[in-house]
Amino acid sequence: MHEVSAQLNYARLSTRKTRQVAELIRGKKVPVAKGILYSIAKKPSYAILKLLESAIANAKNKQLSFEDAIIKDIVVNEGPKLKRIFPGSRGRAELIKKKTTHIKIILSKIPKN
Repeated sequence: MHEVSAQLNYARLSTRKTRQVAELIRGKKVPVAKGILYSIAKKPSYAILKLLESAIANAKNKQLSFEDAIIKDIVVNEGPKLKRIFPGSRGRAELIKKKTTHIKIILSKIPKN
């Protein structure tokens, strides 16, 4: 069974919001998943779409055809938080945590019976 993967690290996206988009395409065929990602108006859908295109390009570099493949797994993990200081009330410093996300997508060939 052939598998191809692609990974995006340190994406400036919220992990929780990215997981919501990832759940919609897990287990779907690649053309169906592309259609879903094009129609969603959420910031993580663009990053996941680019990652899906990257995985297909990786397959083409290995001389494999993955246009009719399925998304076997998509893993969304939390990355490090960027800590920024923002002025708060009464002269205090407020801490803002800017979240990052690691996304990994695995494509698998559909077994032909």
